[in-house]
Amino acid sequence: MAKKSSNKAKSASTLQTQKKTLSGIAATMKDVFDKGKTGKKPSLKIPVRSLKNVKYIPTKGYFELGKARKIRTLTVNTVKNFAQTLRMMSVSKELIETDDFASKREMYYISKNWDAARFDEQPESDTVMDDIEAMFGVNREQLRFFPEEKGGDVAGELVIHDRDKLSGNPLKIDCTKFGSGAYSIPTSVEDLQFETKAKFILVIETAAAFQRLLSKAYWQTANCILISMGGVPTRSCRRFIRRLADTCKIPVYVFTDGDPYGYGNIYRTLKVGSGNAAHINQYFCVPQAKFLGVTPQDIKDYQIPTHPLKEVDIKRAKDALKNDPFFARHRPWQKAFEEMIKMGVRVEQQAFAKHGLNFVIDEYLPRKLKKPELFLP
Repeated sequence: MAKKSSNKAKSASTLQTQKKTLSGIAATMKDVFDKGKTGKKPSLKIPVRSLKNVKYIPTKGYFELGKARKIRTLTVNTVKNFAQTLRMMSVSKELIETDDFASKREMYYISKNWDAARFDEQPESDTVMDDIEAMFGVNREQLRFFPEEKGGDVAGELVIHDRDKLSGNPLKIDCTKFGSGAYSIPTSVEDLQFETKAKFILVIETAAAFQRLLSKAYWQTANCILISMGGVPTRSCRRFIRRLADTCKIPVYVFTDGDPYGYGNIYRTLKVGSGNAAHINQYFCVPQAKFLGVTPQDIKDYQIPTHPLKEVDIKRAKDALKNDPFFARHRPWQKAFEEMIKMGVRVEQQAFAKHGLNFVIDEYLPRKLKKPELFLP
């Protein structure tokens, strides 16, 4: 196991969560042991993680987990999965107690020592991990399982206060001092503190669009913070944006491609979360986010190049209209999807280059930002 870090680097809330998690694991293990000892069949109650088991309440601003639960009882048919769940809880307990961590991939390989209980493929390991976090109402990072995905990039008017993991000494990170690069969001962001005079946060889907804004120091021109998602934002990226927005009380504007994936997967996941992760959406979503663009109306207003909607795009758009609780609550979004389907086209952020490489910086964003009240919810 890795060398322990100083508890000075941890907030009181982090230490409290660790205590809660360890207590939950211990109680579950004891319940299984006690039932087995008396000849009763042990069982685990796990929330159903799907869009069908969520509800969207605008006043809360995120997908909330419903009441549906599945009961996993120890039987001949479930013994392997049951054992895998308990073994992974045991690994989590050890990681928390030793202040270590394992990547999701490493967790899969750890199981190769479990003989018949080992995972055959990583998706099996990931599913059990998600079940465990849903059971205890924590996230996998708090269970000390970290993803391999990059968290996202940050540039602009922001100072981040962090601590050295070994010494506990404070670190001050100025996001205006990375030259042509950017600050990379870490996998765990709970103990970061923020300092900024920025007017807003601009969250960007593609690395290419982020890099253009960064190269022209747009953050300085607009007095903002730029954050690149690089596609569907990772949980650490979403948590970082949420904590930053909550702490500094500044608005969040989102700039994605104009297509069903950008709307229904990237933006929706950032703003209200997902059905699969409904048990933690309240921590990993950004309810205050508003959609800046690219919209179907932008295609008309700016006469930018488009691409035909693919069959998968049309299906995704229709599914969002029919089955997504968030879009069902917002008529402006329904109209945007309907208009896109009617037009039969999608558009990329980079399409504005038709009017010049810096058109987004010089024309599009300034015009849009004058009327944030017109942004999609």
